[in-house]
Amino acid sequence: MVGTRRKTAPEHGSTAEMTGLVEQSCLVAKDAAFNLRDFLENSSNMAFIAVKDCEKELDRMERRIDEQITSAITQVTEAEARELLACLKFIIDLERIGDLTWSVTQRLQHLSSRLQKDDRRDLIAMAEVLEKMLTTVHQGFMNRNLESANWVMKTDSQIDHLCHAVFRRHLDSKDRSRDYSTNLLLMAQAFERAGDHAKNLGEELFHLVEGRSMRHEPKRPKGSRSGS
Repeated sequence: MVGTRRKTAPEHGSTAEMTGLVEQSCLVAKDAAFNLRDFLENSSNMAFIAVKDCEKELDRMERRIDEQITSAITQVTEAEARELLACLKFIIDLERIGDLTWSVTQRLQHLSSRLQKDDRRDLIAMAEVLEKMLTTVHQGFMNRNLESANWVMKTDSQIDHLCHAVFRRHLDSKDRSRDYSTNLLLMAQAFERAGDHAKNLGEELFHLVEGRSMRHEPKRPKGSRSGS
């Protein structure tokens, strides 16, 4: 009888293990955004707990990668070292997204008055965009897909626009209490920062796929054409 091969787990501290942890972390961050949206829509206690659990899980995964990456990077090829560095950059941004989604959830929980309709609409929209960005980052990381990276980098502007709309509304209005407006502005700012971290993930995915960074490329003057 021919024996069947057992699927072995990735070696402790290996590139495969680090990559697997980042893939899981992308899903955890996505779940944090999903449950934050649920909390905005339904004030669900389960959603509140889920965001808190996601934040703790991302902290745990960051510590695990941080503890193992130093020894792992000394035992691999140059190509694997580049992937390990990408894993380190990924988990740093993902952990910050977990912190930011949790901070928004806590502010919502302790808000002295109910969210007004226009504020709820814009915060939900920001959570939806963030969730889509993280879903696309996860797919792009798994498939090394350049289109995913480009989409994420472009989509960050949607969160920026929504954040600016919240700021304009609260800075121009005298009908809302100062405490309420302050909390809304801080929540909108947290979403904007989470979007920036998601954009960083898109840039790092681009670097991983293309082997070059977009962050240090000179910006082309407006009106210039390639090849001119």
